[in-house]
Amino acid sequence: MLACIGWLVTGFIAGVLARFLVPGREGVGLFATIMFGLLGSMLGGFLSSLIWQHDLRDTTLHPSGLVMSTIGAVIVLAIYLSTSRRTAR
Repeated sequence: MLACIGWLVTGFIAGVLARFLVPGREGVGLFATIMFGLLGSMLGGFLSSLIWQHDLRDTTLHPSGLVMSTIGAVIVLAIYLSTSRRTAR
């Protein structure tokens, strides 16, 4: 239970940082912000394992994990914005 709360908090922080870093108006709510952060955490963890060759099953919290989570959330948010703008036209 405590791990789920930690994932939600990390997802929220990464999502808020991604929304701050990506220019433009997103128009998404709190739930979407958390989802962008959680998806970004998964993507960031995957990219980190590819770059630094560490085990994906290592679930300990590292400060660099938040950085990679934010980078992943920025990528996910940018993909979302590019596809949502294309369909809105």
